[in-house]
Amino acid sequence: MKKNKKIVSQFKIQKISENLKKKGKKIIFTNGCFDIIHIGHIRLFQKAASLGDILIVGLNSDNSVKRIKGEGRPINNFSDRAEVLSAMEGIDYIVGFSEDTPYNLIKKIKPDLLVKGGDYKVNDVIGREFAKKVYIFPLIKAKSTSKIIEKSRNK
Repeated sequence: MKKNKKIVSQFKIQKISENLKKKGKKIIFTNGCFDIIHIGHIRLFQKAASLGDILIVGLNSDNSVKRIKGEGRPINNFSDRAEVLSAMEGIDYIVGFSEDTPYNLIKKIKPDLLVKGGDYKVNDVIGREFAKKVYIFPLIKAKSTSKIIEKSRNK
């Protein structure tokens, strides 16, 4: 299988974002575990992509997901999650991070807009000080990876 050009290292994304900014491109950043993709994720990506020129998605490593979400997670490993995201229209780059938060990654990218789901308040968004603006995308009622997993286990 040939190398996926959308999945890049933190070093490379820093260089890419610097070059894009020089060209006047508006960089949008969002992040998450994206373990099981659902309609809430799709709508968040669509909205985020519509707000700028380049959408960068920070993706938690497997160990990071396990620390945040607990035993049994992630359901899908990092390379599978990254490949699924790379197939989505509107997502330009995927970059992994192994910390529990994307603070250092956001600091490197310095996006124009940081997009998070509606379970966050602007003042609670990690890395907001490195972005020009924060946008909170409204949650879609009863749509979450945890709820999907819970429902599948109860059947």
